[in-house]
Amino acid sequence: MGSEYDQGRPAGATRFAGVRARLEAAAPERGFSAFLYEFLLFGFKQGWACLFGGLMLALLLATHLWWPADAPVARYDFLTVAALLIQIAMLAFRLETLEEAKVILAFHIVGTVMELFKTAHGSWEYREAGLLRIGDVPLFSGFMYAAVGSYLARVWRIFDFRFTHYPPRWATVVLAAAIYVNFFAHHWLPDIRLALFAATGLLYWRTWVHYRPFRAHRRMPLLLGFLLVALFIWFAENIGTYAHAWSYPHQRHAWTVVPIAKLGAWYLLMIISFVLVERVHGRTRHAPG
Repeated sequence: MGSEYDQGRPAGATRFAGVRARLEAAAPERGFSAFLYEFLLFGFKQGWACLFGGLMLALLLATHLWWPADAPVARYDFLTVAALLIQIAMLAFRLETLEEAKVILAFHIVGTVMELFKTAHGSWEYREAGLLRIGDVPLFSGFMYAAVGSYLARVWRIFDFRFTHYPPRWATVVLAAAIYVNFFAHHWLPDIRLALFAATGLLYWRTWVHYRPFRAHRRMPLLLGFLLVALFIWFAENIGTYAHAWSYPHQRHAWTVVPIAKLGAWYLLMIISFVLVERVHGRTRHAPG
């Protein structure tokens, strides 16, 4: 019979919780040693939060480089099945929580709907064949959005996010809904992206996120956090298009870097992502005043 705590891990927690507890129990000397330890622990935690996204990028690159041309299974179908198996394995081995799996499902649905619309309007395309798809959209594409949701849900838990001056929930939901609608509506109506950027700034300009890399909480402006994550998504998007997982119109004949202007779209997507994760989590803990 297991006890409530298994090697320092609370019941229901992931396997990483015990590892994290042991790392956080270390007592490095003060000064540079303490700074270096906290910096390395921060990097380790970030890497663990990116586990699903990192595995997906590795799959995209590996199949691009080594997938045999005469394989009996389409590369896109393999990616879909592999992504699903990774999720099953992460749940089975308690590498993620059921709550995080719910986040991934929500992102998969939201992302797939957007993919269906955007590919129909020529925003990007999936060139390869496959059976596991809806229309022109292979099902693995939804897992790319899910990787963003997985990261946010995991980093929220791992770094014990807390907030000061967090805006009212209803306001964040309205903003996220407006951003999502604009992703579709700007094909027919005026693009209100600049107004949405302004609304984002007004809503979150006083908000700080407090995160705990080691023992003490550090803080940063939440808007800066959105920008940094959007930047890393832009890097990942360049890897994905280089691996020919999907292509933009300007990449039809040869791969080129995704325009930095796409960073704005990912920044707005971060607002939707953050609100979705916050709603699924069902909590926004406030930092002590």
